[in-house]
Amino acid sequence: MKSKLYVSAAALAIFAGGAHAQDLKFPVGEGAFNWDSYKAFDEATNLEGQSISLFGPWRGEDQVLVETMLAYFTAASGVAVNYSSSEGYEQQIIIDAEAGSPPDVAVLPQPGLIADLAGKGFITPLGAETAQWLTDNYGAGASWAALGTAKGKDGAEALFAFPYKADVKSLVWYSPENFEDAGYAVPTTMEDLKALTDKIVADGGTPWCIGLGSGGATGWPATDWVEDMMLRTQPPSVYDAWVKNELPFNSPEVVAAIDEFGAFAKNDAYVQGGAAAVASTDFRDSPKGLFSSPPGCYMHRQASFIPSFFPEGTELGTDADFFYFPAYAGKDLGQPVLGAGTLAFIMKDSEAARAFIEWLKTPIAHEVWMAQTGFVTPHKAVNTELYGSAALKKQGEILANATTFRFDGSDLMPGAVGAGSFWTGMVDYVGGKSAQEVADTIQSSWPK
Repeated sequence: MKSKLYVSAAALAIFAGGAHAQDLKFPVGEGAFNWDSYKAFDEATNLEGQSISLFGPWRGEDQVLVETMLAYFTAASGVAVNYSSSEGYEQQIIIDAEAGSPPDVAVLPQPGLIADLAGKGFITPLGAETAQWLTDNYGAGASWAALGTAKGKDGAEALFAFPYKADVKSLVWYSPENFEDAGYAVPTTMEDLKALTDKIVADGGTPWCIGLGSGGATGWPATDWVEDMMLRTQPPSVYDAWVKNELPFNSPEVVAAIDEFGAFAKNDAYVQGGAAAVASTDFRDSPKGLFSSPPGCYMHRQASFIPSFFPEGTELGTDADFFYFPAYAGKDLGQPVLGAGTLAFIMKDSEAARAFIEWLKTPIAHEVWMAQTGFVTPHKAVNTELYGSAALKKQGEILANATTFRFDGSDLMPGAVGAGSFWTGMVDYVGGKSAQEVADTIQSSWPK
């Protein structure tokens, strides 16, 4: 045991640059953190003098936050971490890998790109034990293990990437005050959500705000709707086949999911401004109807980032809140969650790089960031009371209680589809084309 941590924490060196243990955000042993996991890792890991290079997507404030977590890894392991990022990190990692100068460990939010790198032999498998650990310790753990699994250069499937830090997309935002004034209850099933939608119309209100506008990326918010509907109408295996084009885009299952979205977006009575306004309304402006008086709309389905575009001074939990975009009670598909996230993987194998992946298994590696802001995790052993806000805590609980987690489908598809014809096809759909027409066009655009 490296008892120096508990004798004189201030004497510990954290980074090669000379920071010391007083720079740890939260004093070791204090507060409701899982310090036992920290101490166990510290006792099992003694790599003083070693270092790793870590390349990731976090910049600005997020870099400051991740470095608070990395400080504890260094304090416990003795491994100095040299973190770097780049504005074009997706391209940079490819350049570095092909040039033979990759980082020791990288973190990316694109499973498809990670799979490509694994297939070319640039990534080291993490082992079956880690895959089993994810299955046992993450909410919907088998889903997370599958997300990090890919075929290596030899064609064999293996776990190559460890999910760390997630984002939740299956959320519906609303004003608690508006719901209370109207006497509406938060729906817990899709059947209830549709009944509430009709009830709001019958009461003379408008249920939904939906906006697909996003400049050159117009249409992407609708892809999230369709992906959520695929998970609520089909088993996860069908979703997986769809994103790989093993199930063609113009199959009946996908066409039906598009029309599930259309049942909301193409009904003039359901959407603020009518169906014609859906494609032309910027997604950043679309939730504003929640905050007008009288309400321009009562609900807005969007991912966890959308409060960034709420009116200044909006207080989450009071002025705005969210609920889980519910599943059908009658379809027996559990509680699926659509989302995104980042995954860590080893590009230059070493004892220190392996130790970093082991570190990410500890609750403390999650709790240090989650106790601040902008972090949710499916790790079931973390203390959820540590979340930096009630909203983050609720999102974390949604993740932990999920029966299925699936990554944003358009991000898993080839760029020509996921960031091309799928986007434009959704604009065409709300503009009047049928789901079958749109699906046929998207399928024809899939790279041969």
